[in-house]
Amino acid sequence: MKVHVPPLKCQGIKTKLVEWIVEHVSLNDGTWIEPFMGSGVVGFNVRPQKAIFSDANPHIINLYNAIKQSRVTPEIAKAFLAREGNLLREKGEKHYYEVRERFNSENDPLDLLFLNRSSFNGVMRFNKSGKFNVPFGHKPNRFSPSYITKIANQIKYVSQAVRMYDWEFVWSDFRPVIQNSTENDLIYCDPPYIGRHTDYFNSWSEQDEQNLYELLENTRAHFILSTWHSNRYRSNPALEKYARIFFVFTREHFYHVGASEKNRNPMLEAIVLNYDPEPKAESIPATQMAFFEHQGKYEFRRVSP
Repeated sequence: MKVHVPPLKCQGIKTKLVEWIVEHVSLNDGTWIEPFMGSGVVGFNVRPQKAIFSDANPHIINLYNAIKQSRVTPEIAKAFLAREGNLLREKGEKHYYEVRERFNSENDPLDLLFLNRSSFNGVMRFNKSGKFNVPFGHKPNRFSPSYITKIANQIKYVSQAVRMYDWEFVWSDFRPVIQNSTENDLIYCDPPYIGRHTDYFNSWSEQDEQNLYELLENTRAHFILSTWHSNRYRSNPALEKYARIFFVFTREHFYHVGASEKNRNPMLEAIVLNYDPEPKAESIPATQMAFFEHQGKYEFRRVSP
């Protein structure tokens, strides 16, 4: 499966897990519903006939609605990034902070695209006032012609899809989106991981986590929940209540936070489903995985059930 990468980057993007998640999708004539759209990478690769992509971050929704309405096209984005990239090359971080100030004042989706691709580690983060606050990524030559073409092609993929399918992009809290689902729908949830990091736009509290659990426990729709199972330091306590009544499957995943091997940190990712997906062999139930240390390195291994 060729995984199509979206034009926006978000923390916890599931690009390397898309194929595994898609293997478990069961959707016929209903609506694909994402209450935590983020980058949209999973839904964009599922390519459902009908979808509601929702997020509490209005800037994400604004960008994708701009693409849907042809206010942002591959050609427009290409010209914009070439112009702003030249200014970044000439003026360095001064120009980055000028664009950041402009975006926080005008909320132009093209400015968000520029900031997302030139900020530190490609992070998208906002302060409590809703202002983009990520520092410069120290790469003034970031927007090479090939890199700009790559982003333009990612926009092209989305723009073609929204002409082919019935996709809505909605600014909303997750609660009403899940509550309005029907028995024919499939809800894909990729919420902030409680206990691991601060959400990229809103805070994510234990009460939010509990509300999500209660909504999924009572929904008539099918759902897939992406979350984390464990790492070498601890396990996810929020997963325990799901594991008692739903199907939980895991896959090892590595997060890179630096150039050296010591910063290649293994994480056991989990998906929770309220239906039997008849998973393929490589999807291992969570109860059959454990962490081991061997010669100073940590890894997951399958253990006997």
